[in-house]
Amino acid sequence: MPHRPDRPLQNAPRARAPLYTPAERARRDASKWTMVQGVLAPLQFLVFAVSLALVLRFLSTGEGFFAATVSILIKTFVLYTIMVTGAIWEHDVFGRYLFAPAFFWEDAVSFVVITLHTVYLYGLLTGALDARQQMYVALAAYATYVANAAQFLLKLRAARLEAAPRRTGVIASSMKYAE
Repeated sequence: MPHRPDRPLQNAPRARAPLYTPAERARRDASKWTMVQGVLAPLQFLVFAVSLALVLRFLSTGEGFFAATVSILIKTFVLYTIMVTGAIWEHDVFGRYLFAPAFFWEDAVSFVVITLHTVYLYGLLTGALDARQQMYVALAAYATYVANAAQFLLKLRAARLEAAPRRTGVIASSMKYAE
């Protein structure tokens, strides 16, 4: 059957909407919270890596419960901090605190991460979970965090790729005037 021009092709690739409009990109670049997120994200990963090692050590040897617990508490504090500052950043850039369309799924998975960390805190503070169960909840939180971090890294990459043609165009046009 021939293609009708008034109907889009079913299997035609869809043009992706840009991650940021020019106004959103300008607000992102002007927001102090962009730098805060840029500092907290690698800090959170470092805390996660140390804590993961301590949790796995406890689970494999039965030693180091206190160190593992303190590390999980620090990771949880950093997570809550990055979530609050991230919501402020999202408001600065997109005009809403959470679930801006560009970051909907990242925010959704972030809430799973927060929920698991909060379940850990509940289990620790109430005694509802024994030491091993607490560590397994922490591992579930950490696995979800890794997936969430991957989402954000892919978004960061997409934003950089999206901006690359603009930079290349600027360089090419400035070279034209340099001749």
